[in-house]
Amino acid sequence: MKRLVQITVCFFLFSSVLQLSCTHSANHQDNYKINLSFKPGEEAKIIDAFLAIKDSTSITLKEGLYKFDNLSIAQVNHIRILGEGHDKTILDFTRQSQGGEAIRVTDVKDFKIEGMTIRDSKGDLLKINKSRDITITHLHAVWSKADSTSGGYAIYPVMCKNVLIENCYTEGSSDAGIYVGQTDSAVVRNCKAAKNVAGCEIENTSHAQVYDNEFYNNTAGFLVFDLPDLSKRGGHVKAYNNHIHDNNFRNFAKSGSFGTTWGVGNASPGSGIIILAASDVELYNNRILNNNASAIMIASGFAVDSEAGKKMNPNYYPISKNIYIHNNTITMGPVFPKPVYEHRIGKILVGVEQQLNRLEPARKNKRIPFIMYDGISSNILTKGMSLNPDSICIDQTGDNVFVNADFLNINQVQNWKPTTDIAPFKCNPAIKTQ
Repeated sequence: MKRLVQITVCFFLFSSVLQLSCTHSANHQDNYKINLSFKPGEEAKIIDAFLAIKDSTSITLKEGLYKFDNLSIAQVNHIRILGEGHDKTILDFTRQSQGGEAIRVTDVKDFKIEGMTIRDSKGDLLKINKSRDITITHLHAVWSKADSTSGGYAIYPVMCKNVLIENCYTEGSSDAGIYVGQTDSAVVRNCKAAKNVAGCEIENTSHAQVYDNEFYNNTAGFLVFDLPDLSKRGGHVKAYNNHIHDNNFRNFAKSGSFGTTWGVGNASPGSGIIILAASDVELYNNRILNNNASAIMIASGFAVDSEAGKKMNPNYYPISKNIYIHNNTITMGPVFPKPVYEHRIGKILVGVEQQLNRLEPARKNKRIPFIMYDGISSNILTKGMSLNPDSICIDQTGDNVFVNADFLNINQVQNWKPTTDIAPFKCNPAIKTQ
């Protein structure tokens, strides 16, 4: 009888384990109704599967090298594209001859891409447009060469809602490695970006959190921009616990970006963080190290376009406001990086340092302060006289923290008076980043 009980108990435990195993297997499919799997050499079938994809489909790409022109998914729900790891599943788009992107996703709800490398397209690598509930994880998106022949964006959700980008790596973008544009609700976390013009850019995007990332060896590490003539206004952006360092790489933006007023070609080599015409931005607990032209720059639209005021509408206001910078660790190297001297904005930063040291001999030729504010406030629109009408609030300890660069008078050297007086900017922020 005792042995019978033992056998019965063992059978029950075995049945339970088997049931759990089956349950785990079912959960691994995440309740996708259609599960497809492909291996290298089946590219034609994969292209057809993307074009004919139905709701609730998971496509697994086995380990190996795949070669494509481009791939496209549109107007479906609950889709997953799964590789076996960024070092195992490789999608190569070197032969791309048509289409603006390597992978284009349009009007999809609940989309996930995971576990692969995509590389070397002529256009953007991954563009997700007008979609929602997006997860991009454990994805490497890279170009072999970091020059103007690279595509603009590596990871590029635009006009989306609810975006998560995590555990990704981008390299070689001639614009931004990770770009989130005209989107509501986004998280970028645990990512790395190197050898891009901009490591990460949050543009005209609201309710974004950027944390636990490393942006390094780019032209500029991290950008928060609001630009005119776009579909929505950004704001409510928090960036914290990031390591933004050694962004002193040359600016290799495409000639169109260099030539246009608002292009990323305006980002000076040596820039850690740039805030341009953005509102409700909080930067805290970041390590911003050895970005040797400007650790943090706060600028208005007027800094790049004298006609910015004419572009005002409900989706665009040219003045940065409600900015709160606190509790960051900041260092800079002893000299500007060499590419600065060949760059339009870079030359201005050199001039700010030189003019400031002329006006304040006690500085004894110190470096440009860590935080540079262009000094163009809403007073230019209201004819007001307040010293800090836009709630630019800085709570950083140490020496050589801040300069108001007085950009309005930069073309009249006799009247140009950058100042390190931080007193008006030590304030209680009006920011609302939640």
